[in-house]
Amino acid sequence: MRKDVTKEVQDLTYLKWSHIRGSSGTAGTFLKARSVIGEKKKYYKLSNFDPEYGVIGHECINEIIVDRLLTILGVEHLEYELIHADIRVDGRRFRTWLCSSEDFKSQGESKAALDDYYRVNANPGEDHYEFCVRNGWKRTVDQMIAVDYLILNRDRHGGNIEILSNSRLHELRMAPMFDHGLSLLCSCMSEDEAERFDVMEDRRCNNYIGSKSCFENLQRISDAGDVFSSGLKDADRELLFYGLDGTLSDIYFQKIWEMLSKRYKVYEDLRDHK
Repeated sequence: MRKDVTKEVQDLTYLKWSHIRGSSGTAGTFLKARSVIGEKKKYYKLSNFDPEYGVIGHECINEIIVDRLLTILGVEHLEYELIHADIRVDGRRFRTWLCSSEDFKSQGESKAALDDYYRVNANPGEDHYEFCVRNGWKRTVDQMIAVDYLILNRDRHGGNIEILSNSRLHELRMAPMFDHGLSLLCSCMSEDEAERFDVMEDRRCNNYIGSKSCFENLQRISDAGDVFSSGLKDADRELLFYGLDGTLSDIYFQKIWEMLSKRYKVYEDLRDHK
C-alpha cells in the first residue's frame, strides 16, 4: 500500500491560505493553499476551520478513507496524502491534519467545471445525466452516483466534477473523482453525535447529477450492472483505517464501516435484482 499518511509533524507555516466559503447547503469555512516547486504543483486543504478554535472538522480524514475505498472498488480518483502539520492562519499557529494532492491534469490539458461545460454544450431539454451519457461518460457517472450513495456525499455540485480537454489531441474526458470530504460522518462533531448517527438515512444532498436523494440516484443506475471493478469485503476494513489511529476516535471508524458495509449491501441488492 502506498504511503498516504505522514504522522511526523511537518512545518507548513509558510503556506498562504485562502478562505473558501462552504458550497450551497454546507456550513463552515474551508481553506486551501498551494506550493510550486519547479513545474510540480501541490495543493493543500484543511477541514472545516473556525477563526477562534482552529480546525474543528475532520473532512481531510474522510478524503483519505474515501481515497482508499475507491482504490478497493477500482474507481479512478485523485490520490490524497494526510499530513500532520503546523500551519499559520491570520497570524495564529495551529497543529492539525490536512490533505495534499497533486495536479491530475496531463500536459496540454485544460479543465472546465461540468456545470459550465453543460451550459455551453447541452442539447435542449437534455438533463445532466443524459448529457454525460451522450458524451461517453456513462460508466464514470454511474460509478460516481454509486460512490456518493455509499459515502453519503453531501456536496457533489457541478464544480466538483470536471471535464478535461486536450485540443491538440482532440481528446475529452471526465477528470478522476475528487473532493469527498463532505461525506461519511462529516456533520458529527462529537462521539455522542457519531454514535447516534443513522447511517442509512437518505439525507438531502447537493447532487448536480440526479436528484437531491443519493438513494433515488442509485436506483436510476440499477440497470447498469456492476459499476465497480472489485467489491467491498469485510477484510477491507483494516485497509480503510490502517494508520489512522489518533486522527479520530474508534467510534467514528466503527460507524463509518457500518455505513459503508450496510450501504454497499443495498447497492449489491439493487445490482443483483436489476
